[in-house]
Parts: sequence; C-alpha cells; structure tokens
Amino acid sequence: MNPQTFFYLIIGILIFNFLFDTFLDYLNFKNRTQKLPDEVADVYNQDEYNKSIAYQKANFKFGLITSTLSMIAILFFFFLDGFALTDTFVRSFTNNEILISLLFFGLIFLANDLLTLPFQYYHTFVIEEKFGFNKTTLKTFVLDKLKGWLLFLVLGGSILSAILWFYQLSGSNFWLYAWGIISIFTLFITFFYSKLIVPLFNKQIPLAEGSLKEKITQYANKVGFALSTIFIINGSKRSTKANAYFSGFGKQKRITLYDTLINDLTEDEVVAVLAHEVGHYKKNHVIINLILSTLLTGFTLWLLSLFIGNPLLSKALHISTPSFHIGLLVFGILYTPISEITGLIVNYLSRKFEYQADAFAKRTFGEEPMISALKKLSKNNLSNLTPHPWYVFVHYSHPTLLQRIKKLKQN
Repeated sequence: MNPQTFFYLIIGILIFNFLFDTFLDYLNFKNRTQKLPDEVADVYNQDEYNKSIAYQKANFKFGLITSTLSMIAILFFFFLDGFALTDTFVRSFTNNEILISLLFFGLIFLANDLLTLPFQYYHTFVIEEKFGFNKTTLKTFVLDKLKGWLLFLVLGGSILSAILWFYQLSGSNFWLYAWGIISIFTLFITFFYSKLIVPLFNKQIPLAEGSLKEKITQYANKVGFALSTIFIINGSKRSTKANAYFSGFGKQKRITLYDTLINDLTEDEVVAVLAHEVGHYKKNHVIINLILSTLLTGFTLWLLSLFIGNPLLSKALHISTPSFHIGLLVFGILYTPISEITGLIVNYLSRKFEYQADAFAKRTFGEEPMISALKKLSKNNLSNLTPHPWYVFVHYSHPTLLQRIKKLKQN
C-alpha cells in the first residue's frame, strides 16, 4: 500500500466512525417520543416529561453541531498537512525525540482544548443552566480547566516520557515495559484516586453521625462489609445531578456519596444505592474490571509495537522522518474499529455487572427502595426513558431504567 492510499484509509475510518455515531445519535433522538412503558410511566408528570424531551433535543442538536464542526476541523487539519507542520515546528526547538513527542502531543492537546472551550462553556452555562442542572461558577470552571491541564502535563507527560525512553532502549519490545508502567499506574490510581485526585476538584467529608449513618452501618455489618468511613462529596458545587461510586479495594476501599444524592433520596433509598455499590465489591467487579483493563492494554500495546516502526505511517501524513508520536497518532485512528468491538464487549460486561449489583441490593436490602431510588435519579437527571436499543447496545455501560426495573421484579 502506498502512502496516498494509506492516507485515504485513515480519512475513511474517521468519516465512517463519525457517520456511524451520528446515525446512532439520530436513531436515539427519534426514539425519544415513544410511548412510555407502564413500568416507568410514573417517573415524570407531563410537564417533567416535556422538559426531559426538550433536554434531549437540546443535547442532540448541540452534539450534532459540535461533532460536525470537529469532524470538519480534523479533515482540514489532515488535508492541509497540519500534523506535518506541527512536527516541523516542534523539531525547530530540539533534536531530543522525547521532547519532540511531548511538545507535539502537548500542542495538539492544547489546541484541541482551546478550540472546544467555547462549546464546553456553552454546554455548562447555557444548556445545563437552562434546565436547572448547572451549579458551576465561572471561577470553578476556569480552575477545573487549569487543574486538568496540570494533571495532563504531569501525569500524561511522565508516562509518555517513560514509554518513549523504553522505546529508544528496547525498540519493538517497548510494549512490555509500557504495559508494566501503565498497569502499575492504573493500580495506583485504583487505590488512591479518591485520596489524591478527587481532592483537587472536590471536598470530601465523612458522613456525619445520625440515622442515615446508623442505617448504613447496620447494613454493612449485616452483609459483612468492613466500612470504616463513608465519604460525602460536594457534587452540588457543579451540578444538581446525583451519583455514588465505589473505589479501591482492600483497606483502601471506600464508598463516596454525592451530597445531591443524600438531598434527593430518602434514607432507605440511599442505603439501597449503597447496597448496589457494595454489590460491586462483593461480586469482585472492581478486580475483574482491573484485570480486563490490564489485558486489553497489553493487547493494544502489542498491536502498536507491530506498527510503530513502519515508515508508511509517517509518510501517509507527508512526514519524512518516522517517529513514535506520529506512529502512535496514526495507530490510534487505525485502532478505532477494534476499539469499537472491544467497547461493545466492555459495555456488555458492565451492564451485566450492574444487573448483578442490583440483584445483590435487592437480596440484601430490598426491591422497592432500589426501584424508587433508580426512578428518582432518572427523573432528577431528565434521563431518556426510551433510548433506542442499538444506541444502548453500543454506548450504554448501564442497562436502561426499564431493563433494570424488569430485572429487579423478576423472581
């Protein structure tokens, strides 16, 4: 295959992926007006349902505009040799290949983030504000962005530098070292994400003494779940949407509840949500996901090692000097069809795990509080109660509300 043909293969993959995602978004959007099934008909009253439909419509139109403009910008960048120009520009500063790669990805990341910044602002301060979700101040928005850039620079730059160093040291066998580095980093984040990363963006405080803590403690003792501290995170700092999550394992495990969750749900419903999170732990979902993620990372890096040294990848973008960063960039696009397939598998397993955690919560605490909690969360988030099955199959990591309720009601 000559470089020109390879170039158009890259463009073809980008366009196909864009059209496929747009088609699924359209199907999902058109499905929004389907009659609500009886099991979820009581989630919204008519005004709330109309608001939900309007919210979905606003997000669909916004997503269509932003994805189309993004696609146009990417195509222009490819056809105008933007990557070649960027590569030439960074090489004018240094001959060190590690620094060249860091500067290259840094510039691409920064340019992309700055171009999408107005759209991020609009979504937060116009769409989310209009529908009553936004609690983010301009100061918080700016600080979040700066902190995100700093994390990208420190963590992303450190990992990439280590991988590049091993590539220079061992050639095509670099993937084994890279796999080890990323695996160690993933394990570290799994253990300490809530302690080290979350505090950069949110305050976490232990759940105060009271009837809710007593109920949670009684439940934890009942199921044999050692829980020293339950944390409350100030999610209301940015949004009215509620959430809860489980992180870490062993002595580092913790359950974090959003303050909006506690404000929106009854105490029994909060315990039911917590029981669901405990179910993930009891079913070893955290460990299984960690193992699967590690194996998938190893597979991806091994594939990358087969392509990274091929000069065709650089020549396709009209770059004469083969380099790791260009090989990584092109490989990321070529890998898209494979990542779509692996994504389907990961989402399927995730939905299965959600059913298992729901069943655990039902068995150990109760069906009704779990169902009522799910309904309230869907209502408060203006969730789409009738998503298209194809969209769910491809994109949903959780079953739909209807699917979860039907499963919970099965004997």
